Amino acid sequence: MFDALKRLVVGRPLRSDRLSEQLLAKRIALPVFASDPLSSVAYATQEILLVLALGGLAYLYLAPWIGLAVIVLLAVVVLSYRQVVRAYPSGGGSYEVATTNLGPSAGLVVAAALLVDYIMTVAVSVAAGVDNIISAFPDLNPWRVPINLGFVALLTAMNLRGVRESGRIFAVPTYLFVLGVLALIVTGFVRIAFGDAPVAESASWSIMPEPGHVGLTGLTLIFLALRAFSSGCTALTGAEAISNGVPAFKPPKGENAARTMAAMGLLSITMFGGITALALIAKVRYVENPCDLVGFPGDCTSEAQRTVIAQLAAAVFGGTSSPMFFFIQAATALILILAANTAFNGFPLLGSILAEHRYLPRQLHTRGDRLAFSNGILLLALVAGALIYAYKGSVTSLIQLYILGVFTSFTLSQVGMVRHWNRLLRTERDPARRRRMHRSRIINAFGACFTGLVLVIVTITKFTHGAYLVVIAIPILFVMMRGIRRHYDRVAEELTPDPGGMVLPSRIHAVVLVSRLHRPTIRALAYARATRPDTLTALTVAITPEEVRQLEAEWDEHDIPVPLTLVDSPYRDITGSVLRFIARLHKEQPRDLIAVYIPEYVVGRWWEHLLHNQSALRLKARLLFQRGVMVISVPWQLESSHADTRRAEDLREPARPTR
Repeated sequence: MFDALKRLVVGRPLRSDRLSEQLLAKRIALPVFASDPLSSVAYATQEILLVLALGGLAYLYLAPWIGLAVIVLLAVVVLSYRQVVRAYPSGGGSYEVATTNLGPSAGLVVAAALLVDYIMTVAVSVAAGVDNIISAFPDLNPWRVPINLGFVALLTAMNLRGVRESGRIFAVPTYLFVLGVLALIVTGFVRIAFGDAPVAESASWSIMPEPGHVGLTGLTLIFLALRAFSSGCTALTGAEAISNGVPAFKPPKGENAARTMAAMGLLSITMFGGITALALIAKVRYVENPCDLVGFPGDCTSEAQRTVIAQLAAAVFGGTSSPMFFFIQAATALILILAANTAFNGFPLLGSILAEHRYLPRQLHTRGDRLAFSNGILLLALVAGALIYAYKGSVTSLIQLYILGVFTSFTLSQVGMVRHWNRLLRTERDPARRRRMHRSRIINAFGACFTGLVLVIVTITKFTHGAYLVVIAIPILFVMMRGIRRHYDRVAEELTPDPGGMVLPSRIHAVVLVSRLHRPTIRALAYARATRPDTLTALTVAITPEEVRQLEAEWDEHDIPVPLTLVDSPYRDITGSVLRFIARLHKEQPRDLIAVYIPEYVVGRWWEHLLHNQSALRLKARLLFQRGVMVISVPWQLESSHADTRRAEDLREPARPTR
């Protein structure tokens, strides 16, 4: 049943030699790796207006300047990462740049920041998408969290099917969203040009300012503007995903990734700028609590306010009953939910690189049936789902934990690129190449200064609103990854062969554990005898005199050629009695090897595992910690296990002939 369900969800497994078929063309790579930055324009403007609305309507005049600053920052980041993908086409992005040029510690800081950011990308993107669904269908508001978790599960299942297949499925909604937003912007500006500017449903509403946010001047006003700017910087989330996913592109990988990065930047700037301009012209009002809106027509305690993009769609296309309104809402909800796909591709790729470098468990470097990094996908889904549940799917709450990790990786990556160009300039003598390197270094240096300043702003303005959790999480991840690396290094050192080569044990003592005389016991004795040990002991623990007499009678009746050794256990402790016997044997002959044979049943049904092998499992777990002891399981297949064997043979794909 489990196999059938897995094949239904994931599909048939792919051979390892078909990995090249999973490489992506630019038209597919754009929605796979850029759906997050493209979709974030749907709520970046909203976050700016939400912060400025804390002072009522008095500070909305700052919105155009804040939007312009976000556009400049986005352009700088795109130009900077174009240098990264060309210089480091092997993947790893910011992590590889920081590790190579700033050292392993800086690389781990970037990795920890990116891992946190990818988790937040899934949580925020899905929550924002569900917000837009609820804007169109307000009655779904009580089911917000289950809907969120359902979409996370759906995204997980689709990504387990492989990068290429999920990319094809998710490409259509991404391009529909881009076309829908561009149509919204063009239609809105055409109406403005003809003197029929769109007016938002909230244009006539007033906003009650929050206490302490009235009449701000000087530093307090600057701080509010910086906080709005930091919220608007959510438009940059996921911009680094293309640099992490360069190996997934078709050749030439670096150039295709750079062109995809340019297309993503151009589309993001156009859509964010257009939405921000239309929102200001249409006089959109947006607050965290609808009860702060003077004139809100519904019940502010139970009804949610429509999102900024929903208000714009209604204003531009003629109301909430317009087909284009529902098209924009559907496309926005889809792209916001599918924006999490950027993280579902970036997180497993980065996790596999970290696992390869022994900073994360090796299981994250293993590809699944469909050649995707399945363990990383499942881990990301579990953590993101837990965050959504903990924060009840609230975008406003989750977004405070967002973007801090992004700008940490941005800044260290750009500093690393400056050092990269400095190192190359020391040896490069070609004037044309030196000019290109100088230009690239200027771009990266400006990017490092700009994103470093934004990092400070984001940390200060968001720290008390929940970002402190990210500030705590990144060092914890850093320490954890360093600890994992130390563990792997220590284990590798312990497992290094001795210079003297292979050393044979002085003697081998075989001990076969006997609970009763049956076919598994006879097989274990036969196997132990076939290995020709120096001594062979059939060991049983005497619990009751009746059981011992019956076993001895059966032993004599079947003429077993191995003497039966009894160990008394007045307190019925089978495991402890066997361990004491083995310890005594090892103490007498410390240089000898003890091979313990344990007969075990092989069953085919899950509930049968509960009925068999429990004592053997406990004993095996204890024996594995004993020095000089080898544990050998001797399986006996029961009839129920044969069905699983036949099913596995039926599913086994015939090997292809090799040339």
